[in-house]
Amino acid sequence: MTDAPHDTVGVVLAGGLARRMGGGDKPLRTIGGRTILDHVLARLAPQCGTLVINANSDPARFEAFGLPVVPDTVADHPGPLAGVLAALDWTAEHRPAAEFVATAPGDCPFLPRDLVARLHAARLAGNADLAIAQSGGQAHPVIGLWRVALRADLRQALVEEDIRKISRWQARHACVTVDWPADPVDPFFNANTPEDLGAAERLAALLPD
Repeated sequence: MTDAPHDTVGVVLAGGLARRMGGGDKPLRTIGGRTILDHVLARLAPQCGTLVINANSDPARFEAFGLPVVPDTVADHPGPLAGVLAALDWTAEHRPAAEFVATAPGDCPFLPRDLVARLHAARLAGNADLAIAQSGGQAHPVIGLWRVALRADLRQALVEEDIRKISRWQARHACVTVDWPADPVDPFFNANTPEDLGAAERLAALLPD
């Protein structure tokens, strides 16, 4: 088996409740005439061999994107770690040759185009099982690489130990952090509120693409 970026399964985590956005699906809000999810997929797709969306409830709302929609595999939607576990479970079943999953939230329209490659390079250099992104010194635990072989441990942490905080579980394993500059645009800017959508429109104008 290999662990090159093109063998990595990319997963967009779109299972949040979007309370600060007023409900609904944040990834389906628009920036520059395209959904945020369109922006996320355009940046992540070239970096991964396979893409899936983690989302709960009716999968038909993502039908236009033509990707598998994977719901959480534990009850009561206990947060992003449940989405990560669902991604690991799906990968083990459908892409057994893939050793790693790369995750990104569905509300980050400016993801770096070297995200997966840099995370893999840092993971290899540090002989680690996990790699997470940060920008301007702020860690983003939900954006990272996850070794598929850790899925049983993650399930135990979620179901039996009631661990919800991502960084708490990551601290149990060899994990490295990779930093990106936050200027002129933070590549991990996320649109959580209606005001953030306006900010994203302005930030998009600063990017060459």
